[in-house]
Amino acid sequence: MEVVAGLTTGSLALISDAAHMGTDVLGLGMALAAIQLAKRPAAGGRTYGTYRLEVLAAVINGLLLFGVGFYVLYEAVQRFRNPPEVAGMPMLVVASIGLVVNIISFRLLTAGSKESLNLKGAHLEVLSDMLGSVGVIVGAIIITVTGFRYVDAIVAVGIGLLILPRTWNLMRQALRILMEVAPPGIDIIAATAELAALPGVREVHDLHIWTLTSGMEAATVHIVVDDDATWHRVLDQTRRILTEKYAVTHPTIQLEPADHVEAPVGF
Repeated sequence: MEVVAGLTTGSLALISDAAHMGTDVLGLGMALAAIQLAKRPAAGGRTYGTYRLEVLAAVINGLLLFGVGFYVLYEAVQRFRNPPEVAGMPMLVVASIGLVVNIISFRLLTAGSKESLNLKGAHLEVLSDMLGSVGVIVGAIIITVTGFRYVDAIVAVGIGLLILPRTWNLMRQALRILMEVAPPGIDIIAATAELAALPGVREVHDLHIWTLTSGMEAATVHIVVDDDATWHRVLDQTRRILTEKYAVTHPTIQLEPADHVEAPVGF
């Protein structure tokens, strides 16, 4: 509806808001599909299941939003050079309907945005849609009252600039997960030193902590244990530190005796 109204009224702001909302609907659909697929049990060679589908969906959604944002900015520059006639009143009515839809969607997504990267992205997108709709409404009022045609391009630029920084933050989070970078706030060097300070631990190496998907951290670590150490205690203390302090839900801990010598290949 907004696309048709935007083409009919000549409003780039309305078209950009429609494109943004359409991309959000597509992104939300991918997010929900990814979440449902991620619930399936692991099968075949997918030992971690399909949790990463949520992150891949977030990346695809981010790429779509980048495309929309740059398109809006490009079209706005063209309209600054030659602003077309814009019908303010139809633009106002359609933008008001869009605002009501966005408010309902925003309230529905608020709770889930705290649990999922995808739903957080969708929540932020709907929030920006709300702000975009408000901007279109204000622009429509100004056009109707004053006839100032440049305001349509100005609102469109505002929507474009609203999309891009928020999209970059979402993409950065998703790319950190895909690159298996340690979650924000976790210092691997400090964590290694903390584990190495446990009684009975001689050395810690190959500590890796990464995110599988939103709210699901994994870790692997090799612990070299003194000959007289209590292995059960070292294992329990290591797991406790990783799970309680670093929120790791999937710790894999390998204990190694200090006097262990690796056998030659073939033995």
